[in-house]
Amino acid sequence: MKRFWLLIICILFGLQSFSQQTAAKKVYHPEADASKAIADAKKSAAKNKKHIMVFVGGNWCTWCMRLDRFLSENDSLKTFLNEYEVVHVNYSKENKNEKVLHSLQEPQRFGFPVIVILNEKGQQIMTQNTAFLEEGRGYSAEKIADFLKIWTYKKINP
Repeated sequence: MKRFWLLIICILFGLQSFSQQTAAKKVYHPEADASKAIADAKKSAAKNKKHIMVFVGGNWCTWCMRLDRFLSENDSLKTFLNEYEVVHVNYSKENKNEKVLHSLQEPQRFGFPVIVILNEKGQQIMTQNTAFLEEGRGYSAEKIADFLKIWTYKKINP
């Protein structure tokens, strides 16, 4: 009986530790003003001659968090990602950002996460279903690198 209770206590501490780790990393913020974030990115993109990369997803989405972790842990992908102004737009039961997503031509129809590329003027030039960037139970560095390279400001405006 003691082993049973010890096992239960270990599981509870493990779950608490796991929930603290996942709660610590919030990529998507339901309380954020997505319209303002995109407007700010547009100003910065125009000034810095960059395109805007909008990630749409939520902290509840395993693949969204997996993509964020994959991008942040891969130095070569971070280099390509620096060619963009990056915005995360939340989609969750707390805030679906329906108005913003409508203005982005309903990218959620592709599932989550989804990537929308805007030019420096805020005009949409690409929506990417991230399923095509997957490989096995994760993402492909090669596929993501190819995607990031072809939609930069410099590639489209040589």
